Amino acid sequence: MISQFFVLSQRGDNIVFRDYRGEVQKGSAEIFFRKVKFWKGDEGEDAPPVFNADGVNYVHVKVAGLLFVATTRVNVSPSLVLELLQRIARVIKDYLGVLNEDSLRKNFVLVYELLDEVIDFGYPQTTSTEVLKSYIFNEPIEVEAARLPPLGPAAMFMQGTKRMPGTAVTKSVVANEPGGRKREEIFVDIIEKISVTFSSSGYILTSEIDGTIQMKSYLTGNPEIRLALNEDLIIGRNGSSVYDYRNSAGAGAVILDDCNFHESVHLDNFDLDRTLMLVPTDGEFSVMNYRMTQEFKPPFRVNALIEEAGSLKAEVILKIRADFAPSITANTISVHMPLPKYTTRVSFELEPGAVGNTTDFKEASKKLEWGLKKAFFFFCSLSLSFFLLLWHIHNIQIVGGSEHTLRAKLTFSQESHANITKEAGPVSMTFTIPMYNASRLQVRYLQIAKKSRTYNPYRWVRYVTQANSYVARI
Repeated sequence: MISQFFVLSQRGDNIVFRDYRGEVQKGSAEIFFRKVKFWKGDEGEDAPPVFNADGVNYVHVKVAGLLFVATTRVNVSPSLVLELLQRIARVIKDYLGVLNEDSLRKNFVLVYELLDEVIDFGYPQTTSTEVLKSYIFNEPIEVEAARLPPLGPAAMFMQGTKRMPGTAVTKSVVANEPGGRKREEIFVDIIEKISVTFSSSGYILTSEIDGTIQMKSYLTGNPEIRLALNEDLIIGRNGSSVYDYRNSAGAGAVILDDCNFHESVHLDNFDLDRTLMLVPTDGEFSVMNYRMTQEFKPPFRVNALIEEAGSLKAEVILKIRADFAPSITANTISVHMPLPKYTTRVSFELEPGAVGNTTDFKEASKKLEWGLKKAFFFFCSLSLSFFLLLWHIHNIQIVGGSEHTLRAKLTFSQESHANITKEAGPVSMTFTIPMYNASRLQVRYLQIAKKSRTYNPYRWVRYVTQANSYVARI
């Protein structure tokens, strides 16, 4: 089916390469990278996931900054190959614990062993992490530098063994704790990607949530799991109004448009008490995927205003308000705004006391960039550093209820002969909010079938909200 498989770094370095059929020339990796890097599309768009060059079909996905690529000369289903590449990336991550360039280079023997079992003469055999464990004999080499940071600064001051480590789901499915003992634990992540479009006056035009419940189990013996969701969870609108208070479901019900479940999930009691029963497989997998178009409260309010300040000048005012609880912190917030093509210079003015903000004007693409990212400061004096660290955290993190403003003064090379608001924007925003979910979907409890009275594995449940498409019109 496929002729070659290879993985490239962001610089184009060939990290993994396997030729299964010998039908495509050896320099295909270099040809592919040149095509992708210098792709000439409409308005500078990136290369599509599937394209043809000199009779060779290139199919690729980008995972964790790496390019997973398959080549073939025959007419195959693009969606099938894209799904195969995603599953290969997932299997490699399950066995290495973390997926990046360093881990691939240090574990190339294990990666090639996996590829030989996953694909045979170009045809996929299995992408099941559990099935592959019977055929894989190499053990992963742990990459310390690849571990993820904690979800928030509060984790730095939490004590006790029940604190979720920042490396929670970065362990290999075949790796043990020091001493050869396997730690019994299970991780459940509710990840939601939200799409919101605001009008120029700040009203919500469209809103949607694409969510998934991810599970990664390190439990021996694969015991049965009971995962309970909201009791007032409703699947499907059924034509009723969400705001009809006479509805027996109540105004606080969580209404999902549709959902689907993993093949290992049993839905015998789902209609009765919204409980999912399953025997988790090895590796990370999606227990449930869901979609929601019911109106919800967006985590951020974005207001953008652009006004002419003369024949060759204008001023942009961006305001961002965090509409969530003060106990929640948003990370790595980035705001982008296209400016008129004749913009030559931009000067920025931040609010008084703003710390940790970055501003930039990309002259090549004529885009304004505003970054609100958290940072940490460490000092040698322990007695003084604790108070200084808390002071910095309070001032640089985007906490709920806070509001941030940026003023940008634009200089043009020519006069605008049209409405300037039509030549600028829209404003787009990306962010990550740990321990927050907009849909209000909750895990009521996570029950594990006990092997004995002393069996008490660790259970971790996290909520993460990310921006899929967060846009505000000018």
